[in-house]
Amino acid sequence: MSTKKILTKKSLDFFEKYLNNAAPTGYEWEGQKLWMNYLKPYVDTFITDTYGTAVGVINPDAKYKVVIEGHSDEISWYVNYITDNGLIYVIRNGGSDHQIAPSKWVNIHTKNGMVKGVFGWPAIHTRKSGKEEPPKLDNIFIDIGAKDKAEVEKMGVHVGCVITYPDEFHILNKDKFVCRAIDNRAGGFMVAEVARLLHENKKKLPFGLYITNSVQEEIGLRGAEMITNTIKPNVAIITDVCHDTTTPMIEKKTQGHTEIGAGPVISYAPAVQNKLRERIIETADANKIPFQRMAASRATGTDTDAFAYSNGGVASALISLPLRYMHTTVETVHRDDVENVIRLIYETLLNIKEGETFSYFD
Repeated sequence: MSTKKILTKKSLDFFEKYLNNAAPTGYEWEGQKLWMNYLKPYVDTFITDTYGTAVGVINPDAKYKVVIEGHSDEISWYVNYITDNGLIYVIRNGGSDHQIAPSKWVNIHTKNGMVKGVFGWPAIHTRKSGKEEPPKLDNIFIDIGAKDKAEVEKMGVHVGCVITYPDEFHILNKDKFVCRAIDNRAGGFMVAEVARLLHENKKKLPFGLYITNSVQEEIGLRGAEMITNTIKPNVAIITDVCHDTTTPMIEKKTQGHTEIGAGPVISYAPAVQNKLRERIIETADANKIPFQRMAASRATGTDTDAFAYSNGGVASALISLPLRYMHTTVETVHRDDVENVIRLIYETLLNIKEGETFSYFD
């Protein structure tokens, strides 16, 4: 397969639309509908579950099953407390970063539609020099322009409403994709592109392929935990994001060295099945796909862990997309890495034979 031009105008238009759509943890279904609509021409059927995970299936009758997976949810906030004078305090839904909140616009999702707000912050003139309070979960607050609690409630905002950032997709210097929620809408996008390429290149797989877009990863891999028990796969290749560690204030001695533009990142971890990982590395070498390596101590912190330890053990591996500024509204990845993750998953699938166990004892 050509090393260039994997991403088409149609696929990039979908990626932008898919990123811009809000899909906070627990509220992923509108994004899933966009994703399924894009994937529909390339798969035979779909599986969905109670909490919103979506799976496109190729060869649904095949006994041997391979999963390629990303997760669909983005971090967000919940309305937690409304003060008498109409200000809103929040709690996290996933790993939302309190430090980036001050002066950000927000969208509060209500039954009556979207309510705009801002994370307020005291003016620099009013703060004590040298004794400034940093942003913390208990001092960041949202102002929606209401004079009191009654007006907040009249606007349809109540405890439990979910809150997202409105920041949308941009391209920086021609080949860097910037948006909130690239973690990990990029994963869902990349596995969908693998399905598109298999279809366009008329590749027939000797197994069932389950293109999976899981929900609720950001609060503990919950969607993957549910769907793996439905699919009962033999093999799972997961894609998520990992940190570019070349920007300031990141300690490489603890975080390792990985960077955007240098290729997909292949993980070493107890949950990563060694024979499957080596197959991925051999595939990268054979197809001249650049890659990087990363070590995880106990857990990958991704849906890999949920698939690996399910159903008595599923041969699982992780291919990550290096990303700058994770869990901010300016998450940044390199177009070349996006294309190479797609290529690596695609080529690896062509190297998996029906019935392989990846057993260390065969």
